[in-house]
Amino acid sequence: MWDRPATPAPRIPAVPQFWLAEAGLNLVLVARRGDVLNALAAQLQTHGIQTLVVAADLTHPEGVKQVTQVAHDLDLGLLVAAAGFGSSGPFLQTDLMQELEMLDVNCKAVLSLTHHFAHSFAAQQRGGLVLMSSLVGFQGVPGTANYAATKGYIQTLAEGLHAELAPYGVDVLASAPGPVHSGFAERANMRMGFALTSQEVARTTLLALGRRGTVRPGRLSVLLEASLALLPRWARTRIMAWVMGNMTRHQT
Repeated sequence: MWDRPATPAPRIPAVPQFWLAEAGLNLVLVARRGDVLNALAAQLQTHGIQTLVVAADLTHPEGVKQVTQVAHDLDLGLLVAAAGFGSSGPFLQTDLMQELEMLDVNCKAVLSLTHHFAHSFAAQQRGGLVLMSSLVGFQGVPGTANYAATKGYIQTLAEGLHAELAPYGVDVLASAPGPVHSGFAERANMRMGFALTSQEVARTTLLALGRRGTVRPGRLSVLLEASLALLPRWARTRIMAWVMGNMTRHQT
């Protein structure tokens, strides 16, 4: 059995891959940089598994096609769609090309891979799809409006597919963590408090697969769910604007 994590190395630490390797799953590793993937693959192989490296740029359809072609003859059973990046700051000051690239990676690439592997898993009546959402994906968030919108799309997609694909034996999970210790904050120009370790996110996410449709790793994500659940969306947006303001205060 093979698993295919679409994880953008080196931005996200490779903890999910190590958890899967320890479980005995062979791994297909996907990211832009083949040198980083080869180094990661060598570490993972110490767990006695097989690895396959695919250096692909998921901002372009050709990169997604490259992944699906490589996976065609493999017995794949799990997709971990963790590829993505964010930005922060006033919307009027954002770079449009970067924001469009974010849509390509966070939404279009994830949709394309999910569509492909959903067909494959449904045909074999088994499989799992893990889509990485975020605590910002449940309402609009001033200061990171486009990124929050991409995660809102992923959250809604996962919720719908969780119900739709269940009769085919396919488990779908949205993982919506809060801040995570990784390179994400540096690229998005944020300073994050209460950040989770990647180990916490991986463990909580993988244990929830097949048991629920959405999981919120971390106390901050759970706390915000409980405190914001009964508020109207406009109120949630105002509160999240305050949260984001604390993360981006250094930009002013």
